Amino acid sequence: GKGFKPIADYVHSLGLKFGIHIMRGIPRQAVHANAKTITEGVTAKDIAQQYSVCPWQTDMYGINPDAKGAQEYYNSIFELFAEWGVDYIKCDDIANTEFLKDNPYSARREIEMLRKAIDNCGRDMVLSLSPGPAPVLEHEHLAANANLWRMTGDFWDEWSKLHAMFERCYAWQEYVQPGAWPDCDMLPLGRIQLTEELPQYRNRYTRFTHDEQITMMTLWGIFRSPLMMGGEMRENDEFTLSLLQNRELIDMLKNSSGARQFKREETDGKGEIIWTSNGENCKYVALFNTDDEERVISFDITDISIGGVKYSVWDMWAHEEYTVTDSKFSAKVNSHGARLFKITVK
Repeated sequence: GKGFKPIADYVHSLGLKFGIHIMRGIPRQAVHANAKTITEGVTAKDIAQQYSVCPWQTDMYGINPDAKGAQEYYNSIFELFAEWGVDYIKCDDIANTEFLKDNPYSARREIEMLRKAIDNCGRDMVLSLSPGPAPVLEHEHLAANANLWRMTGDFWDEWSKLHAMFERCYAWQEYVQPGAWPDCDMLPLGRIQLTEELPQYRNRYTRFTHDEQITMMTLWGIFRSPLMMGGEMRENDEFTLSLLQNRELIDMLKNSSGARQFKREETDGKGEIIWTSNGENCKYVALFNTDDEERVISFDITDISIGGVKYSVWDMWAHEEYTVTDSKFSAKVNSHGARLFKITVK
């Protein structure tokens, strides 16, 4: 009977942050009961848009931003979240409102209401918007109101979805900035366990090969997507832990900038892709093989203007020096795999 506050306190005692998942809007149950809101004389029915319903989770109605008491309603629930000690809010059915196919960003003003409610509540909270794809054309609005937003629909352990993420990252590469992060979605790693609603995803290990998992971690890392582990943490095997605990990749994620698709040469979705980014006194180069066979991928260091004539090339997955005799180097890359290098001037 004490609500979420003791849970939040326990999470904070572990040195962790406490986050919750919410749906956009107001419960339909409250609307049908014509329940009172925080605003005198205003009921749930008065502020609801009863045509605005999430097609895959129908418990809520959207909010009419022009209604008296609408902002005050959002303020009141975020004040409650602040009392609980919430640090992170993932709001769903808002970055892409699927019930309006011709207007996926129909919740624009509700996003603004969430921002105002957080600013009003007196507690710093990270705001994450879901599901995707969030419209690229709305990047300024998203960055002004949220901290991260999904740029894709639900991401699962299928090569086709991973391959499609290269295009999504390319579309968003100009808009990655501190405090405003396009989100590639969760990392379906290790043991994946869900409810009976999705039995095909329940109680099994990821279907990604080891090489595909390295590709995913490399792309998410160099692009600087938020990293969300989507598996059963207590049953991670050594390989999964090696992916999640690669401190060199985490350092790149935290401290690099300007990630760009440098090259993409594919035929029928098979070939090679190269991404680069800027580190602290270094450059990062990621080589991706989207072919079904092993490939040798070549790169010329002088193309990224690092300066100097002698280079140190560090293999960030093998954790060893990679021998380079001149500015051009080549690396074997497994099918659906990736190589990640840190390049510094000697």
